[in-house]
Amino acid sequence: MRIIYLITALLFIKIVSAQQKAKPEFRGVWVATLTNIDWPDQAIVSSESQKASFIKLLDMHKRNGINALIVQVRPSADAFYPSPYEPWSQWLTGKQGTPPTPYYNPLEFMITETHKRGMEFHAWMNPYRAVFSTGTLVSATHVTRIHPEWFLTYDGRKYFDPGNKDAQRYVTALVKDVVNRYDADAIHFDDYFYPYPVAGREFPDDAKYQQYGNGMNKYDWRRSNTDSIIALISRTIKETNPKCRFGISPFGIWRNAYVDPLGSNTRGLSNYDDLYADILLWLRKGWIDYVAPQLYWEIGHKVAPYEVLVDWWAKNTYGKDCYIGIGYYRAGSNTAWKDKTQLPRQIEMIRSKPNLKGMIFYSSRIFEKNPNGWNDSLRLNYFK
Repeated sequence: MRIIYLITALLFIKIVSAQQKAKPEFRGVWVATLTNIDWPDQAIVSSESQKASFIKLLDMHKRNGINALIVQVRPSADAFYPSPYEPWSQWLTGKQGTPPTPYYNPLEFMITETHKRGMEFHAWMNPYRAVFSTGTLVSATHVTRIHPEWFLTYDGRKYFDPGNKDAQRYVTALVKDVVNRYDADAIHFDDYFYPYPVAGREFPDDAKYQQYGNGMNKYDWRRSNTDSIIALISRTIKETNPKCRFGISPFGIWRNAYVDPLGSNTRGLSNYDDLYADILLWLRKGWIDYVAPQLYWEIGHKVAPYEVLVDWWAKNTYGKDCYIGIGYYRAGSNTAWKDKTQLPRQIEMIRSKPNLKGMIFYSSRIFEKNPNGWNDSLRLNYFK
């Protein structure tokens, strides 16, 4: 009898241990600061109002069962924290380079308040966007004024030249500074590497290609530029703080099967061919810790069906965590997104794939409207 009790106790310990080691489902929300999409409500408000609105946002998501926030802290070569490299963001105070009044450190504040609630904080940084529009008044200390040779203008916006190694080292130093000084759980990059192509306009990097192409075709050379900065940043994060993760949220299609048998059965723009971002290579090489593809389409979409892409990404995680990006903001936008079952079915599809470890919703502000009663579904059912 004692032997039976002992065996039962050992089995119980093993089960409990396995449960403790299993990661909880990742339930994130993107909080965009560019043009005040999600937070702060507007740039010209007091520091106390900004703090209060962020706490309100946090508490709303905590109630709904969210356990991670991905907050945009470097939207356009400017910062939501005191940076030794870049000016204060115009979307924080209304004027680039102007600190908040009364003074506080928004990044430090946001991390502290997020962690207080047992939630993860991922610092979302845009690597290449430098000036959001040509009409933007940039401060005297903005990097585009100090190093104009690092930048290219495309479709009315300025971008770091991805082929410029000095620019790559600069962006890496920015990331290292945040990882070194702040207790962020991860550094997060979105889908903006090379800019989205505009019909009839070629990205103006021919001079750099002629100088450094080294016999490669231009598209392979562009991909190699993106690969090199991802590898460099990955290495830097791990050397600075091994506990900090590195995640990428790419456009939802890696490649289409009609051009590559490894691709998905879709017919849309792709990371590999149009944005020069080979996400699968980064997963295979272990340069990133998680991937969060933006699958903002509905189930049954003609060009990029949600169900097809969920299945494809589940089969291509290469052992890394994969969180599916859900287009919560699309609620009510068309017949499919007026269907109250759209979101529940998307969540159920994610949960049916063992290789998928969670989801991230874009974006925070739409939650304030509780579209289709979906906040209630999350709080009372799916995330209960």
